[in-house]
Amino acid sequence: MRVKYTIVFVSDMKRSVSFYGDLLGLPLKFESPEWTEFATDGATVALHASEEANPDSDDQAHTVAGRCRPGFCVPNLDAFHEKLVGNGVRCVEEPRELFGARIAQYLDPDGLPISVSEETHSP
Repeated sequence: MRVKYTIVFVSDMKRSVSFYGDLLGLPLKFESPEWTEFATDGATVALHASEEANPDSDDQAHTVAGRCRPGFCVPNLDAFHEKLVGNGVRCVEEPRELFGARIAQYLDPDGLPISVSEETHSP
């Protein structure tokens, strides 16, 4: 079994398309006002228009049951981190070593936490 897609509910499609496409660098498959898809090496990331913003978008909501945290992998976390922070993306966990990888946490435009990692390899 493999993950085929993940759906992220968004309150503003254009803002979220800009975040996931322009800032995160996910390749756009197609875009519409209600549904947008990005291709990744592993699975499709789909944005689904929602009428409500995330009511739990504060720092306390990162480990609430019934929520999901998408995770992405990049080749250079430091450069990625600089790009996001330089574009005003909220970082809630600075890059650090964790479980054999470097990882950081950010919030998408609706307050959904996302994890971004860089694999580290031992010589």
